[in-house]
Formats: sequence, C-alpha cells, structure tokens
Amino acid sequence: MDTYGNEPKGSSREQEPKPERHGASPALMYSVVVPFYNEEAVVETLVNKLRQVMDRIGRPYELVLVNDGSRDRTGEILDAVARKDERVVYIELNRNFGQTTALQAGFDHATGDVIIAMDGDLQHDPEEIPLFIQKIDEGYDVASGWRVRREDNLLMRQIPSRVANWLLAKASGVNVHDFGTTFKAYRREVLRDVRLYGDMHRFVPAVCARLGARICEVPIKNVPRQSGKSNYGIGRTFRVALDIITMRFITGYLTRPLHFFGKWGVIAGLVGMVILGYGFVRKVIQWNSFHLMQEHGPLMAVGFMLVITATLFVATGLIGELLMRIYFEATRARTYAVRRMVRSGDKYKRR
Repeated sequence: MDTYGNEPKGSSREQEPKPERHGASPALMYSVVVPFYNEEAVVETLVNKLRQVMDRIGRPYELVLVNDGSRDRTGEILDAVARKDERVVYIELNRNFGQTTALQAGFDHATGDVIIAMDGDLQHDPEEIPLFIQKIDEGYDVASGWRVRREDNLLMRQIPSRVANWLLAKASGVNVHDFGTTFKAYRREVLRDVRLYGDMHRFVPAVCARLGARICEVPIKNVPRQSGKSNYGIGRTFRVALDIITMRFITGYLTRPLHFFGKWGVIAGLVGMVILGYGFVRKVIQWNSFHLMQEHGPLMAVGFMLVITATLFVATGLIGELLMRIYFEATRARTYAVRRMVRSGDKYKRR
C-alpha cells in the first residue's frame, strides 16, 4: 500500500507508451546514478559492490557515475573504471555544483526504464537495491529510502532531521518519513517533467506526488561513513527551512500563484480598509473636534501599510501568473501526468 492508501496494480498495470530514446538501448532496464565528491577512498569498493548486486539481478543495467568537481583522485579513478567497463557512464562536471545538480546531470544522461539514485560515500548499501526494484515491480512509481535507525549524532543530526521531515510531510501532504536520503528509485517517466534546482533533490517525491505518482517507502540501513567527513551539518538548517517554503509553493501553487499571494493580499487589504474607514468615519462625524493623526496616528499608518502591502501581494501574484505561463510554454513541461490511454481506433478522420 502506498503513502496515500492506494493499492498498486502490480506488473499488469498498463503504462503510457514510451517514446524511443535516441542512443538508448530498448532493453536497458536500470540506471544507477551516483554523485561523487572527494570519495577516492571508497570509489572502487562501491563500484565493485554495485556490479556484483546488479549482475545478480540479471537484467541489463548501466552505472551513471557523476564527479561533482572532486579535488582528490575521485575523477581519475572513475575515468579508469569507465574506460574498462562499457556499462559505466562517467560524467565529470566543471566544478562543484552541489549534489542536486550532480543528480540532475545523472538523470539527464540515464537511459534505463528505472533510475536508482544513491550517495557515493558507501552510507547506502548496494545490497538493498533489490528491495527498491521489488517495489517498482509491484507498481509503485517512486520507492523512497527510510533510515529507520540512524547512526548519526542525536543532537546535531537526528533531532533536526526528524523536525525537518515532519515539517516537509505536513507542508507537502506526502507521508514520507525520510525526505533527506538520496537512496530512491524512480520510474523514468515520473522524472520526465521534474527539474532539480538548489537543494531540491530531497523533495523529488513531493514534486512527483503533485503529478499523481504512487510512492512507497523502503526501510534501509544507515551505514556509518568508512572514510572522510560528511558534507552536511547543522548549518544547513536555515537552507532547509527556506526550501520548505519553496516546496510548499511548488507543490501547492505552482500553476496558480495568484491564489497564494492574492489570498494574503485580500486579507491585508480588507484589514487596512477597515482601519482607514474607521478613521474616515470618525473624522467626518467629529470634523472640527477630532484630530485624526494626533489621536490615531500609528493606527492610520498601519492601515496605509496594509493597503500598500495588499497591492504588492496582488501585483506579485499577477507577475507569478505571467512567469508560470512563460515557464510552461517555453519548457513544454506538462501540468498533468497520463497513467494510460486507450484508443480502439480512429473513429473520425482527421483533416
């Protein structure tokens, strides 16, 4: 059962026909996307484990390995691995763009029908990949990892993570316990209209849910780092807080920004008009004896500010509406997702 209480239809589910992809093998089933940043100590170990696991699965696959501007020998090792194995695709970015951009680069170059994303520091166990594949085979569109038992520092990592995940679940309406982990599996079609920016990789399930994707969670182990240090800390709390606001807007108001800004604009405008109306009526009734700015100067200032704020909210919403239309027209991104289509024949001739 998925996070919305819906039962998947399993392998018998009819899917939207996929267009042929240029340069892609039609039989390629899986793409494992792994971003690396200064992980020279574990690169070869991880790649070997991935090969062993994927070979046991016995279906065609590729490893898409992204070097996100590493300053050590990570890129050199990945380059050597790719030259020896035709199933390995090596992507080297010009500089360190961040995990989200590295993942997007991997997604853009992945050609498998199922895309599996994971970290390159061996904190994700490749042996658990079959668990994700099993959920995708059952009919889910997204299988998201859930670190049930974390080995991180309780005060600095676990508690902030639990708070952030709770807020993300409430803001997005997607009942996922662990948004932060990269370990996820996706059907290729659900990523077709998803573009990642900033630190938004953790919100992919929420974005996919907006288009009706079926999401489930897979309990995974949280393996302690074998070398190096984490690139994340308590300092990213403020970025996560801002990302929550962004994610709430994207999942709830992306195609109707005026509904978001206009609502607050109307509230501010009504309160401001009531305040100014009160001052106007008092002044008319007691024209000579009532000094409005002396008696209620601060209150009138608040009223004027609320009216101005309301105007700015509405203007921002209108600009957002225009930008939204430009975005969807320019990128041809879809505001909907088709699960299946049935056509018994051309009943009417098209001119």
